[in-house]
Amino acid sequence: MSEKENFLTIKENGSGELIIKKSIFIASIARTNSVEEANAFIQEISKKYRDATHNTFAYTIGLNDDQVKECDNGEPSGTAGIPELKALQLMKLKNVTVVVTRYFGGIKLGAGGLIRAYSNSVTNAVEKVGVIKRVLQQELLFSVPYNRFDEVDHYLKTNDVFIADTEYGVDVKIHIFLDDDDQEKTKTDLTNLLSGQIEFTKGQKRYNEIPVKDNNFHEQ
Repeated sequence: MSEKENFLTIKENGSGELIIKKSIFIASIARTNSVEEANAFIQEISKKYRDATHNTFAYTIGLNDDQVKECDNGEPSGTAGIPELKALQLMKLKNVTVVVTRYFGGIKLGAGGLIRAYSNSVTNAVEKVGVIKRVLQQELLFSVPYNRFDEVDHYLKTNDVFIADTEYGVDVKIHIFLDDDDQEKTKTDLTNLLSGQIEFTKGQKRYNEIPVKDNNFHEQ
């Protein structure tokens, strides 16, 4: 499967807050699948925190960072939006918009301090909401007799195969989703397990969400 078909994004919309030298930084982050959705989110958060000193933002849309934009919103050039965008890209996140709101606390941070503050605000928010991997997978359907279900179920769970649905009728009908690269091996294993008494039907292709269990995004 092409790596471009799999990508990392945030698990859910949310926010994180940091206080740095009395300034409050609130990073609001959302999944956005288009520039229109990104702009709507930016407007929503900017309106929510319209009394703030700054509402800076960055977004990346598309699996190849096809459309990106950043804005310092009055902070010194290059100290807010670019660090936010780089933080998203460093974590390899796609289709995400972040708005970092600052309430100035009276102590200037300097250019280096601002870059770190805005970058860390994004990372902090991402760690709070979590990250998932969206994987394009193929659905396979097959039926097994009740007396063989437990061993098939054990095989699927042992091999981390995503079981989307199980229907109980004359036999047990199982819906699973697989990466393209895993289909042949799984079909062969199940065929051998059931001594050839199995038939597969292809269903739909869809993106499934797999939790990323740690913050080592670079290794995903």
